[in-house]
Amino acid sequence: MNPIDLNAVLASFDDVWSPRIVSRVNDYDIRLARFAGEHVWHVHQDTDEFFLVLDGEIEIGLRDPDERVVTLEKGQVFVVPKGTFHKPSSKAGASVLLVEPAGTLSVGDDHDEVPDHVDVTTGHLV
Repeated sequence: MNPIDLNAVLASFDDVWSPRIVSRVNDYDIRLARFAGEHVWHVHQDTDEFFLVLDGEIEIGLRDPDERVVTLEKGQVFVVPKGTFHKPSSKAGASVLLVEPAGTLSVGDDHDEVPDHVDVTTGHLV
């Protein structure tokens, strides 16, 4: 029951695509992650995924049903609807706050082959 300094949490790790769980609201995890390079095409069949860019810029590739890209800059939010294949990426690196139901796997329910630099996890507790 203490305030959480998001900058301190971000300063505590360098791993990309390896979200840290900083808090929980009801049954939802509040996660911080560093994005750099490309993630993997994946889908969450039963939940939306909330992205808030804290620093940097990200792109989210979407297949809904046509393929398109949404670009988010610092301070912008976007929600990927459940059942939508998506692929986050960041050319220059970014810090992102994510909101997902607790236990949601970082590579979704269905995904392409996962590259070595992507951590397959439900998040790491801070």
